[in-house]
Amino acid sequence: MDAKKLSSTIASNIKELFDVSVEVVVTRPEEIFGDYATNIALQLAGQLQKSSHEVAEAIASELRKDDQIKAVTIDGPGFINIQLADTALWNSLKLPVAKTLQNQEVVVEFGDPNPFKAMHLGHLYSTIVGDVLARLLEKIGADVKRVSYHGDVGLHVAKAMWALLQYDGADITEVLQSDTMIGTFYAKGATAYKEDYAAKAAIETLNRKIYELRLEGRINDDDTGGQLAQVYEVGFKSSFAAFEKVFAQLGVNYVKRYLESEGTKAGLEYVKQNIGTIFEESDGAVIYRGEKVGLHTRVFINSRGLPTYEAKDLGLAELKNHDYPQASESIIITATEQSEYFKVLLAALKEIDPDTAAKTRHISHGFLSLTAGKMSSRQGIDENQVAANLLSAVHDAVAKAFPQATTAIQRSVYLAAVKYTFLKSRIGGDITFNVEESVALEGNSGPYLQYAHARACSILRKTGLMSEESIPDLEAAERSLARKITEYPEVIERATSELMPHYVCTYLYELAQCFNRFYEHNQVVGSPRQAVRIVLVQAYRQALADGLGVLGIEAPEQL
Repeated sequence: MDAKKLSSTIASNIKELFDVSVEVVVTRPEEIFGDYATNIALQLAGQLQKSSHEVAEAIASELRKDDQIKAVTIDGPGFINIQLADTALWNSLKLPVAKTLQNQEVVVEFGDPNPFKAMHLGHLYSTIVGDVLARLLEKIGADVKRVSYHGDVGLHVAKAMWALLQYDGADITEVLQSDTMIGTFYAKGATAYKEDYAAKAAIETLNRKIYELRLEGRINDDDTGGQLAQVYEVGFKSSFAAFEKVFAQLGVNYVKRYLESEGTKAGLEYVKQNIGTIFEESDGAVIYRGEKVGLHTRVFINSRGLPTYEAKDLGLAELKNHDYPQASESIIITATEQSEYFKVLLAALKEIDPDTAAKTRHISHGFLSLTAGKMSSRQGIDENQVAANLLSAVHDAVAKAFPQATTAIQRSVYLAAVKYTFLKSRIGGDITFNVEESVALEGNSGPYLQYAHARACSILRKTGLMSEESIPDLEAAERSLARKITEYPEVIERATSELMPHYVCTYLYELAQCFNRFYEHNQVVGSPRQAVRIVLVQAYRQALADGLGVLGIEAPEQL
């Protein structure tokens, strides 16, 4: 019996007792109180004009007749605590995760590093979080389309291109073989734009030329000796080659890559068609006055006639809708600094296309720091802010901590360390990444959970797989472990419903601790109760492996 079935049973009892239809919510209380609890009696008391304790007692009396329930007690003014029969608990070990989104298409956009800049830690954070949210949705049956969005036009491109065109050294293609060199050129251009008026004017001219190149496929680049298109192509390919290396390491596979230039025309049309109704002209620009919906004003077309991020994001929404018209939801993951931006964007989209806006959802994650401070590439390239450098640092720490491990195991552990550190905190809060803590085999870390899984595999290798033909009476320690294992489907349901993967991390850590306490005081191999306990170990290992898989982390059999 799981939470849903129990809720349904209680609701049926209430209908029979009081002729009232109600949705019953059951929760997991502390173990000393039972397996489930509900406060439904307190909710119904006023409506029924009875005391909450009287209502609770009537419900409890009906539940005690159910052979899947061992005990029902009433706590305080009417909290109902329920303990399942061992038979029901044992059978719950095999319950699967409910496929509540079976065959529904969901688009998830995440990562989004921009070419002509180094991939920084914020993009790494978004990539890991986005992929795991996609995995959670897939776990409950969704057909997830992973997509990314990249700024192939804009001032950041012009700044990097200005610096690249100034370069007179070796072949630029060879120079850009280094994954971080493109960021160095961007930093040079960003500094020049800020400090040198002539450079600023040249960069703005380049910006317009790059728009022409990407949007119209033509360009007058006589003043650059015909190099602009060629150098752009080299920088573009170099950037995405570096991104793909990181995505491959993380095991992230996108089905489609969108570019800003692709959404520009659609976004401009959206805005221009609605000037005077949704948008208005102001000082040569076109704006959306968000104050009318409690937000703030944003520019969608600037005074030079160029679309801003806002207009291009409207175009992106149209592109996604065109490519995935059957999608029930479109999710966008970015850093929290863009939260207010997306509120205005979605408000404007709601006025233009209410249906698309209704299925579009923005989720923001916090900032990441190694010691302190916000991570960004906007003012240049900092060694501590580049995603590749963090990955390399964690990989080196794993190699030092596990010198005898195979290359494959070291790779598995370092990815577990990185991903779990990002995922164990609630999305939305800032996190500080401690490399040493991330690779530790003690404490709440990815490698610790991998070790816990390997330990369970070691126990099973000594005995082989077993099945318990008859359902046993469980000892207290066995029951406690079984109870924790059966929480897994409910945890996945909650994590997916709220799109909060940290629930899975917390559960897996608690599960591993629960098993450790059990194993410390209860013999498994060679015990008179070996058959029962091996089945529990199998169920524990399966839950641990499945949960790690949802997090995009391998579950090695040896470590």
